[in-house]
Amino acid sequence: MQLFYNSNIKSDDKSFFFDKEESKHIVKVLRKKESDKIFLTNGLGYLFESEIISASEKKCEIRIADVQFHEPTSYHIHIAVAPTKMNDRLEWFLEKATEIGIHEITPIICDNSERKVYKIDRAEKIVQSAMKQSLQMYLPKINEPISYSQFVKQSIDGQKFIAHCEETERKAFQNEIKPNEKVTILIGPEGDFSTKEIKLALENQFIPVTLGNTRLRTETAALVACHTIVVKNSNS
Repeated sequence: MQLFYNSNIKSDDKSFFFDKEESKHIVKVLRKKESDKIFLTNGLGYLFESEIISASEKKCEIRIADVQFHEPTSYHIHIAVAPTKMNDRLEWFLEKATEIGIHEITPIICDNSERKVYKIDRAEKIVQSAMKQSLQMYLPKINEPISYSQFVKQSIDGQKFIAHCEETERKAFQNEIKPNEKVTILIGPEGDFSTKEIKLALENQFIPVTLGNTRLRTETAALVACHTIVVKNSNS
């Protein structure tokens, strides 16, 4: 099954028009024609099975034949991660985390961040593509970048963790995760969180954890955290 994405389609729509760019891709590139089936999602849990009724390169129209709703997971994964110096490394994380099943991502600007500015436009396209490729019905939410202190001080529901490398008391992350809950974890930049940042997290009830015995790159640590939460919930 090839999956398309459009945020504008609604669960009660009987038909739908693709814009010019998507229509051209469907008709000219994919060579879809009238009566061909199209599967698409709005990223909110709905899968639409449809049929092309007008194969126009400028305005492809489909008729909705069936609508299925996929229930969301009982847990929520929120990774707050410092943007990496090399943008392609964070983009790799975005793609793979979407395939695994992440729900929410927040870029955080830390004391040791080498990238202080991060634009989410390209990130949104990457997660859309990964969602379609992995046949998922929910589009991960990417929040605007925020300073570390602002993020840590705000009200956050569920479990809260900080994964850092300082040789202080830390718990094994996989042992602390409670199934069927919202989990938020902070992942720092290449130079790790500063001592001041770690102290601030602890003051705001974040639990210090380790992700293993080896030192991980930012994007690897973020992906390991995401996968660990999924596995913990799969085994519950």
